[in-house]
Amino acid sequence: MSTFFLAVGLVLVVEGLAYALAPSFIRRMAEELPKLGDEHLRTFGVVALAIGVGLVYLARHL
Repeated sequence: MSTFFLAVGLVLVVEGLAYALAPSFIRRMAEELPKLGDEHLRTFGVVALAIGVGLVYLARHL
């Protein structure tokens, strides 16, 4: 369970950094998001998921 909280905490750190360091960029990204097609969003989601799984695997096995 502590690994879960660690993961959630790290996600919040990364999200918080993005909003703190580049709020105007985040706002522009949010405005452009509805313009992307479902296929692009799905591809991005699958790629992000694969990278996340790979990082978790590496972290647990190194």
